[in-house]
Amino acid sequence: MANDELITKFAEPNEAPAQPELLVSAVLHLMSHYTAHHQTNQPETRGCTKLASVIERHLKALAALPNLAPVLRTTCQQLSEQWATLVERSMPTPEKYNLFARLVTGNRTS
Repeated sequence: MANDELITKFAEPNEAPAQPELLVSAVLHLMSHYTAHHQTNQPETRGCTKLASVIERHLKALAALPNLAPVLRTTCQQLSEQWATLVERSMPTPEKYNLFARLVTGNRTS
């Protein structure tokens, strides 16, 4: 599928093209894909989290480009932070190791 090819092509920040227009085009495409995926109400959120992470990295890469207009650079920085928050919220919370809870429930190792 063309969408998968585009996502794969732009997934790695180290391989991001130097041309701002390509990054803007890619991030707009990814955002549209993310929105379309969300509108279908699919239970699969892991793919959405990965896609949101790719969007965040693209926006961060755009914000770091020195030849970008200041207003566009600032907008990309702000959006990058918003997408990073979205990604952070959608990540599963790690279980905290609680020795007391293990002792109470009887899950002790010998």
